[in-house]
Amino acid sequence: MRILVTGTEGQVARAMRERGILHGVEIVPVGRPTIDLASPSGLEDTLMDLGGDIIVNAAAYTAVDQAETEPELAQAINGIGAGALAGAAAAMNIPIIQISTDYVFDGTKESPYREDDPVSPLGAYGLSKLMGEEAVAAETPNHVILRTAWVYSPFGKNFVKTMLRLAESRDEVSVVADQRGAPTSALDIADGIITISRNLVAHPKERDMRGIFHMTGAGTASWAQFAAAIFECSASFGGPTARVRPIGTLDYPTPAKRPANSVLDCTKLASLHGVALPSWRMSLEPCVKRILEEAQRAP
Repeated sequence: MRILVTGTEGQVARAMRERGILHGVEIVPVGRPTIDLASPSGLEDTLMDLGGDIIVNAAAYTAVDQAETEPELAQAINGIGAGALAGAAAAMNIPIIQISTDYVFDGTKESPYREDDPVSPLGAYGLSKLMGEEAVAAETPNHVILRTAWVYSPFGKNFVKTMLRLAESRDEVSVVADQRGAPTSALDIADGIITISRNLVAHPKERDMRGIFHMTGAGTASWAQFAAAIFECSASFGGPTARVRPIGTLDYPTPAKRPANSVLDCTKLASLHGVALPSWRMSLEPCVKRILEEAQRAP
C-alpha cells in the first residue's frame, strides 16, 4: 500500500514515516515546495503524478494562539487547502484521511464528546479545523475525519518536550489543572492511521467506515497531571524533573481560549475499524526515554 502523507516535519507526518517501515507500507511524504496548502494551485496534477492508494492530510497550521492574529492564513491551510486536497483525492478516486482536533468543541460538556455532538470552536484555530472538516466532507464522501488531541512525540515541538526543557532550569513549573483531555502519542496515531488506511482501501464501498471518528490515547488527565507524569518518567531515567504547581486557566491567560473538557469518546473507531490506542501513560514512558537519550547524543 502506498500512502501519500502531506507535511514532512509535523509530529504525525514524521511518525507516519517511522511506523510505515514497521508496518511494511510505503509512506510518501509530500510537503512544501512540492505542495503548499496555503496556495493549492496545481495540487491535483502533482498528486496524480505521485500516485497512491490513499491520502493522509497531516499538514496543518497548528499555532493555536498565533491563529488569533492571522485567522486568514489558518483558514487557508486548514480549511481551503484541506478541501483542495480532498478534491484531488476524489479526482484520483482514492480515500482521504483528514486529521482534525478536539478544539472543534467548546468544552462545556461534562462527559466525553461523541462524533455527533454539536461543534462550537472557541478560537480561530478550532474554527479553521472545523472548516477543513466541512470542506473535505463536501468534496468527497470517501473520507475519514479523524479528531485527535494533545499530541506528543519525540519529534518537533510539543508539551512533553517543553516540560523537560523547563525542568532543566526550574525547580517548579506552574501548569493549568482545570482543563482535561487525553494525551496522545503521534506514533500511536500513525499506527491507527495505517490500520484505518488498510480498511478503507480493502473496503471501498463500506460506508460505515467513512465519516467522522475520534482517536486519542486511552485515559484522561489535566495538563498538570500530564506534566507530573512526564517528570515522574524523566526522574526514573535520571532526567530533569520539577515540582508541578497546579493553577487555574484564569491564572495563565492565553490569546486563544481552550476547552475545559476535550475528552473524546473513541468507541466508534474501535467498533468500526478495530482501532483502540494504548493508554497515554503507557506510551509516554518510551517517548520520554527517547527524548532524553537523543538529547544526550546531541553535540
